[in-house]
Amino acid sequence: MDFTKVKKALEQKRYTVHCFASAAEAADWLDGQIDGRTVGFGDSESMIAMGLFDRLSKHNEVCDPKHPRAGDDFYATARKCLVTDIFLTSVNGLAETGEMVNIDGTGNRVAGSLFGHEKVYFVVGRNKVVPTLDDACWRARNVAAPKNAGRHHYRTPCAIRMDHCYNCMSPDRICSAQTIYWKKMNHMEMEVLLIDEDLGF
Repeated sequence: MDFTKVKKALEQKRYTVHCFASAAEAADWLDGQIDGRTVGFGDSESMIAMGLFDRLSKHNEVCDPKHPRAGDDFYATARKCLVTDIFLTSVNGLAETGEMVNIDGTGNRVAGSLFGHEKVYFVVGRNKVVPTLDDACWRARNVAAPKNAGRHHYRTPCAIRMDHCYNCMSPDRICSAQTIYWKKMNHMEMEVLLIDEDLGF
């Protein structure tokens, strides 16, 4: 995929951008960049596919809600992720115009991506890139959210039918907040890794 347009748009919004031909190449690069730090993970199928928890845990202190430590539950681990040196996550949609979109049910992933760290890395596969902000918002609600609800086995209409958002009132609804990243947050380094593979939802 040609990332030229979206890379330029992201750079205009003050992000540092790196392009990779494969997830393996991006994982190697991140493994070399992050060393001896505290690292927090947002819930991301992309990072799971890249094996980043195991790799980074060998030489960093990594907090991941999917791997809570003894005595901690999801929420305790998620809170620790909010105060790490580095935070890694993905997005549900990335417009070629440079805006990124995330939907969150619990809030830990979005919260961790906005404040409190020295640096945030967004790991983004080519399947997340769409032409416009409207497309990115649509993708977040109608592609990513149903798949995320489905992998958690939630009983929401979108997960059961696996087709689109129903704007439901289910107790399992994961669409509690939708965040648009108009540009890089102030006073924090933010880097976007564009990967020429389909990754995550």
